[in-house]
Amino acid sequence: MTKQIAPNNLYSKIAELLHAARQTVVRAVNQTMVYTYYEIGRMIVEDEQQGKERAEYGKQVLKELSKRLTAEFGKGFSVENLDRMRYFYQVYSPPNSSTLLTNSENINEKSSTLLRKSKNSDTGISSIYNAMSHKFALSWSHYLKLMRIENPDERKFYEIECLANNWSLKELQRQFDTALYERLALSRDKDAVKQLALQGQLVAKPEDAIKEPYILEFLGLHAHNAYSETDLEQAIIDKIQHFLKELGKGFMFVSRQERISFDERHFYIDLVFYNRILRCFVLIDLKIGDLKHQDLGQMQMYVNYYDRFVKLADENKTVGIVLCQDKSKTLVEITLPEDNDQIFASRYQTVLPNKEDLKRLLTDKDF
Repeated sequence: MTKQIAPNNLYSKIAELLHAARQTVVRAVNQTMVYTYYEIGRMIVEDEQQGKERAEYGKQVLKELSKRLTAEFGKGFSVENLDRMRYFYQVYSPPNSSTLLTNSENINEKSSTLLRKSKNSDTGISSIYNAMSHKFALSWSHYLKLMRIENPDERKFYEIECLANNWSLKELQRQFDTALYERLALSRDKDAVKQLALQGQLVAKPEDAIKEPYILEFLGLHAHNAYSETDLEQAIIDKIQHFLKELGKGFMFVSRQERISFDERHFYIDLVFYNRILRCFVLIDLKIGDLKHQDLGQMQMYVNYYDRFVKLADENKTVGIVLCQDKSKTLVEITLPEDNDQIFASRYQTVLPNKEDLKRLLTDKDF
């Protein structure tokens, strides 16, 4: 007897298909809009280069364009917006264009196929098709933010991470405000910093996942407020999704105040995570104030315990991170073995960092 599909099940499947189709259409429309704006920017720039590069000429052209386009196509073509399209083309035209954004090829290929069919019959569509070779995969709002980032390497990094992690505009703004690029770059050598611009953040070994400092402004624990380690831990648990984003790629929450026991003694690990990319446990201990060598010794004990009694044979060595308000680099280097690749000490801040200070540190860094 043929099994009947329940009506509710059939409805759910069709509804899911329709929702997916609508999302695909929205993405295609958004991408076509970005390509169109890129092409409009190109036309404006090329018109200005026809022996008429004076600023006054450019202003007058944009005013006239704005007036006529608004009359025919409605809102969205103010002088300011047209100027943004021009700047968009200037930022992303070769050789300035992004080198990645190829993960969206499936969507782009479908759009390209549709546009290719109209290529011979419609010059406007043909122009947009040519612009699509840049494979812009983010929304126009994302690009409005990205093109204001002056450092090309930093801009490419955030573009790659937006696509790889499906960042909303709000999340992109937060990551930029917390100076993610500078924080990752400060802990890397020259070649690794360049890799950030070409490939984004790659997590191949434990140190790749470490940030300096971690920014916990979302906890609401301001620098001038008095709080305990328990308060800090509870605030993190209350905002665990935000904390996972700040930790970075591949992290999953396991437990808090994890008890380990031996010789009739009990110890409690503040936070336990698992990183599915590194395939290892990550233990985090929270410290208020300056880091002490005893804190590193305690973390070493936790890591040793997990390696010997908790992790599976096919899992990698456990990683331990001591999060503290301040630390001595010399104390960390002297306390830990020279070949250490498991124990890390990182500062945390409960307020947004000063991006300019971090940029100066990056500029002055001796590679």
